Amino acid sequence: LSFPIIIENILQTLLGTTDTYFAGKLADNAIAGISITNIIMNIFISFFTAISIGTTAVVSRNYGKQDYKKTNQIIGQSILVSIIIGLFVGLICLFFYRPILYVSGADDSVLKFAIPYYLIVAVPSVFLCLQLVLSSCLRAIKDTKTPMYATGFSNILNILLDMLFINLGMGVIGLALATTISRIVGMFILLLKLQHHDNRIYLSKNSFIINKEIISSLLFISLPAGIEKIIMRVGQLIYNNMIISIGVSAYVAHNIAGTIESYAYIPAMGFGLAISTLIGISIGGNNFKQATCSTWIGYFLACMCMVIIGLIFYIFAMPLASIFTSTKEVQFLVADVLRLIAFFQPFSALVQVITSALQGAGDTKFPMYSTFLGIWGIRLGLGYFLAITLNYGLKGVLYAYALDLTIRGILLLIRFNLGKWKTITI
Repeated sequence: LSFPIIIENILQTLLGTTDTYFAGKLADNAIAGISITNIIMNIFISFFTAISIGTTAVVSRNYGKQDYKKTNQIIGQSILVSIIIGLFVGLICLFFYRPILYVSGADDSVLKFAIPYYLIVAVPSVFLCLQLVLSSCLRAIKDTKTPMYATGFSNILNILLDMLFINLGMGVIGLALATTISRIVGMFILLLKLQHHDNRIYLSKNSFIINKEIISSLLFISLPAGIEKIIMRVGQLIYNNMIISIGVSAYVAHNIAGTIESYAYIPAMGFGLAISTLIGISIGGNNFKQATCSTWIGYFLACMCMVIIGLIFYIFAMPLASIFTSTKEVQFLVADVLRLIAFFQPFSALVQVITSALQGAGDTKFPMYSTFLGIWGIRLGLGYFLAITLNYGLKGVLYAYALDLTIRGILLLIRFNLGKWKTITI
């Protein structure tokens, strides 16, 4: 289950960098314009991801019960909810694009590229929302290969369309069209597969009749998960501003290290999503021992992958830093960050995997509380005290980061071991 998700996440990461690569052939401000759009879209994606988390929990549990009629109904209701939310976000993006983009602080030279890209990519958000939710529906019934294939095809299509539209002189509009078209095609691949999955899982007209009880169950799981993502995204924005106040070199080093570190999260995300599915199916079949066993096996595998990646970070910190910058001062700062990050990969895996396990079991409130404590209380509160008040600079930020992962990991572990997730009804 995990490896197709890991490959899909790698492809998704590459998909996100394709437009930036081709934008560099137009102008530096084009890269900035696309970057602004992606930052804003990440906030909207938080809501889409929340629905997909709720979908995974509710669909997998009923699939585990072998109640295929209700599973099909839940999939239909998830699609309805994602269409409503996607269209609502799209309308907000259409009517309020200027104030939304001006909040970024970008000047007119950047907005010239950002506005057309934003309108073409953000307004049809419904297709991105559907793509995420449909992928979750398939993963919840143990089909992780189809989302991988759909993402892979979208990736190839996006690259080909980028090349075509750039050669036709369509500029940033062409890049935006390529992204949106590839998302639409990927969404239809997922929908067609889900519609004709097998003789047990299929979509019919009855699946789309509004069912308030099912929608309430979805929202019961999704809302705390959505709030958790918003807490994290807003916290990260303030966190970045705090690092900027330390100095440009510190900010650049932190961003380079963050780009490198993002690849360490990919295996943990893959195992986490697989565990989320397995724990839901196991609970549906009243097999709590299997749910616990799957979680620990998943954590062990994720931890091993991330420890190996951590060793690579520690040993090759300077060569990795030199790929992104030739400034020696920044290279040393990046190396310091990577070497500290390397020691906390087991806790990073713990946070990712146990959060996914709890969410798969329907316990989405506790991860929300722990994220609030970790991001706002430790990373921002303690981080500001160490970095700014005590003048530790970037090291103070890193100490707070490490303490956040450690404390959050331990709290989530205690919550999981207490077993309250076994009693949650959805």
